Amino acid sequence: MMDNVSQIRMFFLLGLNETNNHRFTLFFLTLLCYCVILLVNISVIVIIIMDKNLHEPMYILLCTFCMNGLYGTAGFYPKFLWDLLSPVQVISYSGCLVQAQVIASFACTDLSILSVMAYDRYVAICRPLEYHSVMSKQRLIILVCYSWLMPFLIVAANIFLTSRLKLCSPYITRFFCVNWAIVKIACFPAETAVNNIAAYIMIIIYFFHGICIVLSYIHLIKTCAESIENRAKFMQTCVPHLISLISFLLTLLFDVMIIRFGSKDFPQVFKNIVAIEFLVIPPLINPLIYGFKLTKIRNRILVVVTLKTK
Repeated sequence: MMDNVSQIRMFFLLGLNETNNHRFTLFFLTLLCYCVILLVNISVIVIIIMDKNLHEPMYILLCTFCMNGLYGTAGFYPKFLWDLLSPVQVISYSGCLVQAQVIASFACTDLSILSVMAYDRYVAICRPLEYHSVMSKQRLIILVCYSWLMPFLIVAANIFLTSRLKLCSPYITRFFCVNWAIVKIACFPAETAVNNIAAYIMIIIYFFHGICIVLSYIHLIKTCAESIENRAKFMQTCVPHLISLISFLLTLLFDVMIIRFGSKDFPQVFKNIVAIEFLVIPPLINPLIYGFKLTKIRNRILVVVTLKTK
């Protein structure tokens, strides 16, 4: 094995090897999907920024949610579109680490923002008289910074540990870079023990995020069951959060299970579909759900569309 150790400067991505006959179809579908993602997320962001009536904690958190969707998809779609038109799918060593950083921090930031959103709805419905003092501008800034910086730094620590590993193969069995796919091609498994510990620490941290979200919604459901007004608030503002959370967790869970425990018996096409879900479904449906479900945003969109048609 020692003879195979060398300085790897380029990775070959093998995930698209079975799609040679459908490259152009995939390219146009992917381009369409990415354009829609850009359109819906940018529309929600611009509407929230331009309308002062939407400068409230819930909408500011939604704005950061959509910004994170743009950040995560920017780390995947341009490179993927280029690869669909290229005869060989390659990525530089540093480019692979950057892509792994962007995609992983996007996923963790999504979960952080969802947990802050759940807390915001808990305070708004369960402690309405304290809402403006609890969700003050200063606290909101702290929560938003935490949602962005904490995941970025945690993932960066994992990527740094990966960058120390000696690698024995330039081949990655996916069509984009993720940290664990790089760790799996390390020459010496004993060296990956620290990476495993760091990965499990990250899983535990975000498991507790999930517990906080669940506890928030348990309190919300109990409170909303006692009042028709609170039930209406729950249906209006919390149902979009729940749909976003469930869709994100299911898509991410499938991908993590394939990465960590995936069997070679699964066809590559199935693995590709599972791998790409959390980069397609949440960034695409979240702005649509909030745009149609939240009255203020829906009304603002209707005003803009009406003015344009006139």
